[in-house]
Amino acid sequence: MVRLNVTRVGFLMGVSLLLAAIIYFFAANWNGLGRADKILASAGMIVLFYGVSFLFSKMKFMLGHHSFLSAIFLVGGCISFGASVALLNQIYNSHADTYELFLVWSIPALLFAIITRYNPFYLLTYALIHLTLWQYFFPSSLSFMHSEERLLWIGGLFAAINLILFLVAENNWLRSAPVKTASFVLFHVSLLILSTTFQNNVYDATMNIASSAAILIGFYYFIRVRLDKIMLTLNALAASAFAVIRFIELMSEHASTTFFILGLVFVALLLTGNVFFFRYLNKLGNNPSSTEENAADLQSEEKKSVVVSKIASTIVTVIGVLIGSISLIGLVFMASGEIEPQHTLYAVSLLFVIPAILLPRLNPAIRYTVLMIGYAAGMVSIVWIDMTALSVMFLLLTVGGWFRLDGRAQQLFIYTLINGNIAIILFQLFQSVQHAAAFIVLILATLNAVIYAGRLLLREGSLRQHVREGGLFFTLLFLLWLTFMDDIFPHSNTWFNIINFIVVTGMTFVFVRRSQALEAAVSFTFWFVYIAFKYYDLLWTLMHKSITLALLGTVFIAATYIYAYRARAGEPAEAAGFQPYMRKSSLWIAIVIALQLSYIGYHTAASESLLANGAQVKLQIEPLDPRSLLQGDYVTLNYSISTPPAAVMTELESRPGLSRVKVVLRPDASGVYVFDRLYKNGDKLAVQEILINGTVSGWSSIYYGIETYFVPEGTGTETEQNARFAYVKVGKNGDALLERLSIQ
Repeated sequence: MVRLNVTRVGFLMGVSLLLAAIIYFFAANWNGLGRADKILASAGMIVLFYGVSFLFSKMKFMLGHHSFLSAIFLVGGCISFGASVALLNQIYNSHADTYELFLVWSIPALLFAIITRYNPFYLLTYALIHLTLWQYFFPSSLSFMHSEERLLWIGGLFAAINLILFLVAENNWLRSAPVKTASFVLFHVSLLILSTTFQNNVYDATMNIASSAAILIGFYYFIRVRLDKIMLTLNALAASAFAVIRFIELMSEHASTTFFILGLVFVALLLTGNVFFFRYLNKLGNNPSSTEENAADLQSEEKKSVVVSKIASTIVTVIGVLIGSISLIGLVFMASGEIEPQHTLYAVSLLFVIPAILLPRLNPAIRYTVLMIGYAAGMVSIVWIDMTALSVMFLLLTVGGWFRLDGRAQQLFIYTLINGNIAIILFQLFQSVQHAAAFIVLILATLNAVIYAGRLLLREGSLRQHVREGGLFFTLLFLLWLTFMDDIFPHSNTWFNIINFIVVTGMTFVFVRRSQALEAAVSFTFWFVYIAFKYYDLLWTLMHKSITLALLGTVFIAATYIYAYRARAGEPAEAAGFQPYMRKSSLWIAIVIALQLSYIGYHTAASESLLANGAQVKLQIEPLDPRSLLQGDYVTLNYSISTPPAAVMTELESRPGLSRVKVVLRPDASGVYVFDRLYKNGDKLAVQEILINGTVSGWSSIYYGIETYFVPEGTGTETEQNARFAYVKVGKNGDALLERLSIQ
């Protein structure tokens, strides 16, 4: 099993690197390729991924590995289709990140989910459908404002969709635990957001009642009807979030000495309730109808429940401490009088921390609440006072608390404060040094690495466990941070990137091989975070990153394959949990692939026809320079025809929501087309007049679908400064495509 897990991690990393390389390559908008070459390359990429998936599905030896590779390459093919659709929008300068992109992408993902019932497809479909809805209601390319009634309807739609998905998954009509969890969380998130959105008191009260009712029903259902500790924990987290939001609302309206005192009481009640809830949760038995056959599943669920419970408990604790700290600081401000509040705050923090450290027999909930609020307040005060001696003294108290406390969440919290305290001291000592921030992060990375290595000197026990977890997390965190810092010696940033990638990759494989699940998960998470964040990093261009990641992905897959072959770690596909999808459902999968390629062909043909046959229109522009995640750099264009005359603006602003309009353009004396009038049925166009389709969003501007012009990476600023006119092709039906920009 260890060898099997190592190979799966290696294959997953390799395929992830290849997909990142493909997205980076197209997002770079490499102008060395023409339109036809780019389209053929994207179609070939799709065929390549699906072809490799089919090839691995046919291999008989190392069946478990080949089935896994076939499955992830099938997912990779679906992701590459999304990248190809984004590329088509880039080539023909359609809007960046539109809902149509995610809608088209979600269709094959949904079909693959139905055909294969493979969880990654369920999750991909879930994410894409939500992105489709979000971009439809809140398009990034349009200035848009919804009425409160419409916001209520939109939020209710998101909540209803997720509630339905949860009920479907809860009744096993959809067998996907990740979708079940995600839909439950987003259902409550939707209700919580709605409960803070409205100025209308009726809507506000209605959504507060709805959110409260959902939480109460959840407690009843997951305790009395169908015991589910994971869902019960998430429901408790929703209840805590609801209570905190209500407290913050009250604080903004009724800030006073009495209120801040009540805030401290509220935190004590919140954290005490948190402790008693999880004690109660641990006492709840398993489902009495369970049999020996599903005992293993119940044990697995119990382990997951413990993990989720600890995460939720930590979140509630952090939230409580933040509110308690705010209440304490507010109380100090109001009670300080002529005394400087930062010194009062420091003294109060000591009064909180020292007794809590020295009196271990206090009620744990009270003790931890007092101690952590004191630590948080003390951190604020030492930053405020800016005296190294006081910072060092507080660091000693923090370290003392770390040795005196029990509990993973408490230890991690204080270990975080220790790192923050050391960072404050280093900054106070070296703030005049050049590149002080980079040196401080380097020192912290080294210090945590030494602490992590020094765990071997400690006896087995909770302290060693806390050192191992805290040291690893902060070592990787500061290593990642270093990859974004300026050079502190020649090419240091490059070296930090190389070291980070090698260290995190090596740790992932080592921890997987040793079956250290938590450490492996932390390392794997930092590995993916590094790959994702490097998209926006300016160390290399996207093209350089693409080539590097493609080579690394190929090396990863090849090395893992050789390892798997020599280790003989294969097993039957079904036992490994991966069905040979390409073999069992090859016809249906082939139909979906054919639909994907047909869409690319249709989109290309329609766009090329419009470019070839459309009437050319010259428009005046004012560009900006943002970036799309999938499509790279682009220039956002504001046209002179986007802002119509005042009389037309008044008419457009009165239209509710999104509405379609047709605009008549005419050329001025210089040949630049300008807004003439809104087209009405029966109007006849003059010889040189052009009809163009637009969209109104309740604002005074009209959007024509030609507001995005994609450019090679790093050239957006130049285009923004120089481009003054756009050349657009407009078809007979009014659809338009942006062809090029020009300075004249």
